[in-house]
Amino acid sequence: MALTSLGDYTTFLAIVDEGSLTSAAVRLGRSLQAVSRSLARLEQDLGVELVSRTTRRLRPTTAGLDFAGRIRLALTTIDGAREDLIARDRRLAGTIRIGTSSLFGPEYVSPALSQFLTRNPEVDIELVLSDEHVDLVAEKLDFVVRIGNLPDSNLRVRHLGGLNWAVFASPAYLAAHGRPEHPRELSRHACVLRARDDDRWVFDDDKRRIEVHGRFRSENAAARNAAVASGLGIGLAPLWQVRRLIEQGIVEQILVGHEPPPIPLQIVWVRRGAGVLPRRVRAAMEFLVAQLSALRI
Repeated sequence: MALTSLGDYTTFLAIVDEGSLTSAAVRLGRSLQAVSRSLARLEQDLGVELVSRTTRRLRPTTAGLDFAGRIRLALTTIDGAREDLIARDRRLAGTIRIGTSSLFGPEYVSPALSQFLTRNPEVDIELVLSDEHVDLVAEKLDFVVRIGNLPDSNLRVRHLGGLNWAVFASPAYLAAHGRPEHPRELSRHACVLRARDDDRWVFDDDKRRIEVHGRFRSENAAARNAAVASGLGIGLAPLWQVRRLIEQGIVEQILVGHEPPPIPLQIVWVRRGAGVLPRRVRAAMEFLVAQLSALRI
């Protein structure tokens, strides 16, 4: 059985319109032999004579004329769909699913995406907030703005830089217990800790793990920061989380210059198919790269 291609249908319509193989070949920019083979392949595939051949001219048979009308409509629909798709891609349209953390997302990602949506009125964004390492495929996420080291090497990565840490405490706590001048002194202070941490903080100046202890623990960053603000102890958090508390004088930054190494900030995504992201996804990603890389946090 002959393998008919879309080009065979286009060639047949050119033959019907031009009335000869030679004219059809000129119109299509193909050789006479290629046009003739295309017609023969189509007729063999259908098992029907589409064109009656005379010494002077080719004329479509009744079946060929009816077939030409129907495939002309089909090809017009295909061309229209193709043009619509290209136009849609150029103007950026469709839905983008983006993941990020529950605290960083509302503070920094949402405002940037609001600007992107204003510039692209036919794009919709679904922002998925989670503090766990989500499965991008299972959650159908186009990409994730992730804080921290990347555990899965199969993901594609775009590095945006690092987020600084802050060691901080309330003025009341510092007045009552003193201000530590070196990380080694933290072992004599109450600290606010993550529930699943190993009670050691790593600092940048000597890379040593400092053993810390405290009476308040939580996996929730907002709860830990609030506990520090209320005077329960010394906290360690990304600077962006507590910048407003510092600016408002609710807490004070301490041990400046001794902070742990910056936390990686990156955009990650899964390579799918040919590896080419939809244009709307690439555009949103590049916009976030520009916005987040400019942050001084």
